Amino acid sequence: MTDLNSINYVLDTFFAIFAMTLIIFMVPGFAMLEAGLVRTKNVTAVLMVNTMIYAVASLAFLLVGYSIAFGDFGSDTMSKWAAFLFQMAFVGKVINIMSGGVSERAKVLPLALFTIIMGGIIYPIIVNWSWGSDMLKGTFFDLNMYDLAGSTVIHSTGGWALLAAILVIGARSGRYTKEGGVKVIPASNVPLVTLGAFLLWIGWFGFNGGSVGSISSKESADAVALTIMNTNTAGLAGAIVVGMFMYFMYKKLDITMILNGALGGLVAITAGPDLYNIYTPILIGAIGGVLVVFGVSFFDKLRLDDPVGALSVHLLNGIWGTLAVGIFASDGVNITLLGQLKGVVVVGIFVFVVSFIVLFVINKIVPLRAQRDEELQGLDVEECGLEAYPEFKRAF
Repeated sequence: MTDLNSINYVLDTFFAIFAMTLIIFMVPGFAMLEAGLVRTKNVTAVLMVNTMIYAVASLAFLLVGYSIAFGDFGSDTMSKWAAFLFQMAFVGKVINIMSGGVSERAKVLPLALFTIIMGGIIYPIIVNWSWGSDMLKGTFFDLNMYDLAGSTVIHSTGGWALLAAILVIGARSGRYTKEGGVKVIPASNVPLVTLGAFLLWIGWFGFNGGSVGSISSKESADAVALTIMNTNTAGLAGAIVVGMFMYFMYKKLDITMILNGALGGLVAITAGPDLYNIYTPILIGAIGGVLVVFGVSFFDKLRLDDPVGALSVHLLNGIWGTLAVGIFASDGVNITLLGQLKGVVVVGIFVFVVSFIVLFVINKIVPLRAQRDEELQGLDVEECGLEAYPEFKRAF
């Protein structure tokens, strides 16, 4: 019996580390996606921010955040270090969502300061309420919300922080005209966008599959496989539906929108991929893709400048995916639509308000936004002293 327990322990430890490794592939995924969507004069700055987020957020979570979220390091089913590494892999993704949406005008140092606070305090508090030691248990605000891998805990949290950041920092210079028009700023490197999106897609298999928590029994192995299959299905549906919308609306197949549609479907399924049959994710992912299409134009009408579409992909679909669990997987006891809605609202209010206050204070101390001439020249020169494409003439 002891030998069997040891085998299970080793298998689950390896599974957690393998899933963690897939999630870390999302670091270059976000970096390539964002680097391809911004103008060439800002590519190095985007890559610097993504690198900084992984390093700073992970260390903040190690030193402070994990204890807030879960208490002491420990696990009975796998190595406690593997359990930590898996949770650590998530933390940077919250801030990646936020940083991408303020690309091309946000400075690196104040983003680093916010990364410390988000990775060390804000995000761990949300994890505590949902996956962790639960300081709200037994109170009115107790989050009776099912969120397997973080449609709300990670994606909406990043989306709410991004919304606060955009309100503090404003839009890119020239993005919106006085007459109410929108200046189109095309992607600078579509191959990088495609590479980044597929790295994220692959990373999602560790993101959601690893969140099942075990693979050392027949039942848990089946649960992991179903979770990964449903995750992939939702991404497929999101991509296909957005492709159809683009063709019927504009007679064009916009690859950047199609890829964001896939990512929207992946965000939407993240709350409950282990709960659905093999067909429900098609509907959930398809609706996720539709939300991306209409979300992009909706936020532009509100003059909320989001170069990578993160509000549409992560905020809207984080909310949709969490509510979808209450619609399609409610058991009337542990999972209810009201409980899912309550979780969305409580997390949204807390993250938005706290993030806005923190960003407002940071902005007073170290301005978040680059000066207009710095923004015009590009953040690569001012922030990094190194251009990603020095042989190219930069487009202003």
